[in-house]
Formats: sequence, C-alpha cells, structure tokens
Amino acid sequence: MPHVYYTRSEDDTIALGRVLAESWPPPGVMLLIGGLGAGKTTLAKGIADALGAAAPEDVSSPTFPLIHEYGDPVLVYHIDLYRLDTLAEVRSIGLEEILTRPALILLEWAERFPELLPVPRREVRLEESGEDERRVTVTDIQE
Repeated sequence: MPHVYYTRSEDDTIALGRVLAESWPPPGVMLLIGGLGAGKTTLAKGIADALGAAAPEDVSSPTFPLIHEYGDPVLVYHIDLYRLDTLAEVRSIGLEEILTRPALILLEWAERFPELLPVPRREVRLEESGEDERRVTVTDIQE
C-alpha cells in the first residue's frame, strides 16, 4: 500500500529523504520518479545524509556525469538515466553490475527502462501539488 507525504520546502524534502533512508537501508534500489525540478536530487540529499555517505551540500544532480558515488566504501549510488535513450546505452554504464553492490542505489528516470528494474524496489514519486508543495508517494514493490 502506498504511503503519501507532503513537503513544503527544500528542508522538508531533505528531512523526508532521511526518513526514507532509515526505512529502506542498503542494500536496495529506490526509484526517484518525477519531472524536471520535482525534487529528486533534494530527496537524495537527505538519503545520503542519513546513511552517513555525504552531507546534503555535497550531493548534486548526476544528469551529466550520469553516476555519483557517495561514501567510502560507497554507500549510495545516485544514477540519472535521463540522457540515455536505449537499453544498450544503459547497459554500457554498468548498471546491471552496480545493482548487485551492497549499497543503496538511487535511480532517476529508470521508469523509462522497466525491463531493468529489480524486485524488490521502492518507487518514490514526486509531484507538485500546490504552490510550494510536493506530494511524495512511496510504494514498495515486492513482487
């Protein structure tokens, strides 16, 4: 059953990321789903912070490098598939191998490649629901 949360600021979204990290610790996969500017990277800041992998100010969008690694050893992989168009391109970045690592894998735009999505996983959908409000729907996929 999905859980729904509302955030009204960047700080709220970071705080929700901390809560989600505590309830879905590594290893695991979390899809961050939402349009451009929905707050996916802001949520990732709280997740990385809660796991002790990186301070919020050190977490940035992986749109151009595609993959950010946080922690030593790596505790969080933050991967953005927005600029990739084909399954072959996704495979070329080593995603299938990364998915086997003992870390929390945060995937942005992965819903574009459903054949690669592992089970279990957590899907976190961020949507604007008001002037400064985000509706965040969290669904755990177990089968």
